[in-house]
Amino acid sequence: MKTKVVLIAVALFAGSVASNAQGGFPRRTIEERVKAVDEKISVFNLDKAKKDQADTVFTQYFKAVDVKREEMMNSGSPDREKMRSEMQKLSGDRDDKLKSIFTDDQFKKWKDEIEPSLRPQRSNGGGRNGSS
Repeated sequence: MKTKVVLIAVALFAGSVASNAQGGFPRRTIEERVKAVDEKISVFNLDKAKKDQADTVFTQYFKAVDVKREEMMNSGSPDREKMRSEMQKLSGDRDDKLKSIFTDDQFKKWKDEIEPSLRPQRSNGGGRNGSS
């Protein structure tokens, strides 16, 4: 009986590891990404109008990023440099809009602290958390 339980546990663990290795992480929805940004910029204590403006800017940005990424992936052989420059343009447009919503100090904090914390962390191909 113990042997069967151990074998089932090992099989479940192996299946779990194999399925996670296949697809990676599911892509978050636009609403989930905007909510993540909202949580980070809550330190700015924006009034409702400015918060709504920021949400609109981020929603438009995330939609544009998704459309651009989809176009590039469907084009056959995606050009990484072209994709990078397109994403930088979209980020620049977003930042121009945010400058009119945030104060100078808030925008500086956005660029220096909050925006980098929202980027997906990539491992270095080693073990967990990039360590080998």
